[in-house]
Order: sequence, then structure tokens, then C-alpha cells
Amino acid sequence: MKIIAFGGSNSTQSINKHLATYAASLFENANVEVLDLNDYAMPLFSVDLEKEVGQHKMAHAFLSKLKEADILVVSMAENNGNYSVAFKNVFDWSSRIEKDIFQHKPMLLLATSPGGRGGASVLGIAQNLFPRYGAEIKGSFSLPSFNSNFDLEENKISNMELDKELKNIIQSSF
Repeated sequence: MKIIAFGGSNSTQSINKHLATYAASLFENANVEVLDLNDYAMPLFSVDLEKEVGQHKMAHAFLSKLKEADILVVSMAENNGNYSVAFKNVFDWSSRIEKDIFQHKPMLLLATSPGGRGGASVLGIAQNLFPRYGAEIKGSFSLPSFNSNFDLEENKISNMELDKELKNIIQSSF
């Protein structure tokens, strides 16, 4: 089983990439590949630019990686209650090539933030929107207060109750 995981942020210290990486590691007998949105940097999408340059090769590369997956593990970064610009740009370029960018793959949808709501706003937006773009969301999880509930040295959730909740979601949904 191949898992493609990524955090919806271009931060080199992305807490969402840490969460996605950890969650993907919980799947048994899985080959995990963690993507970095920085590897898919493109100019800011616009219809005018698309007419000028065509479909961007990095959007094709991103879609190609998603095609390789049996399961997607995606952790959304929240910027002012919405997607990060880095994710939205990859999403916009990719959706012009293939509307169902998530290709009807089973998805574990996550979010975290330093605050107590754990990216709840962006998680809600993604839960509503992603199925329209081919996501088969099988489970979702929000990790509040990342800095208090995640151990970066161990690269795992340190709050035992929240860790158990995530593990139960994975076991019961996949």
C-alpha cells in the first residue's frame, strides 16, 4: 500500500507536515512518501497566465504523485481561517488539469495549529470542498495546541488521549 502524505503549507518547519508524517507512519505495511509543497512552487495562478504558459509542469508532477497513492494523508495549514496560499496555488493549477485532483483516493484529512482550535476552520472548509474534487474522506482529525500536544524530538503526538483518538480513526476507517 502506498501512502502519499503532505502538509498544506510551504513552511520549512511546517507543523502540518509533521502531523501528516506522523499519521502516515501509523498505517501498517505502508510505503510512505511525504511531499513538500516547496517542490511544487509555481507562479501565482491566473487565467491570463495559464493562457500564456499553459498547464504548469509542476501541477502535472503533483497530480502524478497523487495518482501513485492508494491513500492520501493531508494535513491542512490554516492561514487567517483558510488554506495557505501555497496549497491554494497548487490546488488551483492542478484543478485546471484535472477537476478531481484527489482522484477518488481514500483520504485521512488532518489539521493542526498552535491555537486551541487546531485548524478547525480550514478543516471544515476542506471537509466541505474536497469531495467535490474527488476526495473520499474516510476520517478527519484536528490536533489543537500543537506545541503542547506534539513532541518534535520524537515526531509524535505527546497527548495520549489525542494520540489514541487519531489511532482509532485510522483503525476504524481504513
